[in-house]
Formats: sequence, C-alpha cells, structure tokens
Amino acid sequence: MAHITDMDALRQVYKQPKGRSLSKQITKLERHSKRYIGLSPFLVLSTTGTDGLGDATPRGEEPGFVHVLDDNTIAIPDRPGNNRLDSMTNILSNPGVGLIFLLPGVNETLRINGTAEIRTDEDLLARFEVNGKLPASVIVVRINEVYLHCAKALMRSKLWSADAQSDVRPIPTIAEMIKDQAGDDEPLESDADMQARYAKILY
Repeated sequence: MAHITDMDALRQVYKQPKGRSLSKQITKLERHSKRYIGLSPFLVLSTTGTDGLGDATPRGEEPGFVHVLDDNTIAIPDRPGNNRLDSMTNILSNPGVGLIFLLPGVNETLRINGTAEIRTDEDLLARFEVNGKLPASVIVVRINEVYLHCAKALMRSKLWSADAQSDVRPIPTIAEMIKDQAGDDEPLESDADMQARYAKILY
C-alpha cells in the first residue's frame, strides 16, 4: 500500500484541475447561489477542533431557514439539540467552517467556505422566530469561497432515486444502537416515543 504524503505524489495520481472546476469558484453570493440557499432545507456544517479533528453536523428546517444577510454573509439559527456544542466549541477556537447545502431532487450541491462567529443579538435572533420560539444563538458565516459542486457524487449514490429508498428500516432504531454502543442500562425508548418527544422540542 502506497502512502501519499506530499503534493508531488498526490499530483502523480490526479490531473491538474482546469477550466470550470477553477473558474466556478467565486468570492460572494450571486443570484443563483442565493436562490439555492433560499430553497435548501438541509446543510452539513464542518468545523475543526483544537485537537485537529474535523467535525460535521447536519442542520435542517423548512426551506429558507438560512438567511442571506448580504452578498458575503449568511446566518444559520441554532435550534435545540443535545447540548454537546461540538460545532460551537470548535468555532470559538477555530472559526474556519465549510458548508454543503443540498436541495432535494437536485444532484448538484452548493459549497461555501468561510469564517463563523456565534451571535445572540436580539434583532438577529428575532429573524428566526418559529412558533413564538427563538433560537439559542445564530451562527453568522462570512463567506470566502462559493461554488457549485458537480452531480457525480449524488448520481453515484442515487441519493434521490426512489429505487434507493427502503420500505423497511435497514438498521435498528437509534435508541437500540446507542444502547448497544454505550452499554448502559437505560430503559429502551421506542422509536414512536422518541419521534413524539422530538416533535415537542424541535424549536
């Protein structure tokens, strides 16, 4: 097994990028990227901890849950979660973030790289009120790079294909899996009970 440890060795395996793969990268949002963000109900937020380890977390709500503040800035509400605060802690020590936005049925994704800060300004929180509830904070991302990612990965995975959907859950419930992983003696919560509990605390 060959271990690649430098750029010269890496470029012996991969060709140099050219054409649109380079020219598609821009430094601010324009009408297409703004529309994509406005229609997207889901993104993955990537951060890096002080230990150098990366962390990726899903974020999702109704389409338009991420607000475009200006051509170089977006805002993401932080809704109730497990209070581990992995992403938040990472942002405090290393503000560099990467985002991948997905749009159901569309094979191209939108990627944004930039720096983030955590805000609790009253007027900013008020923008994200849902059912009378505000987010605990808002992640504001200052954009350095924006580009559309080609469809190959989603085409290979058939992510949006009806044929890829399973009528029967192919894995145990999350409660069952975590109980096995943690080896604890906590009572096992049914999937129905868990879904009902989540529905009460989404916001």
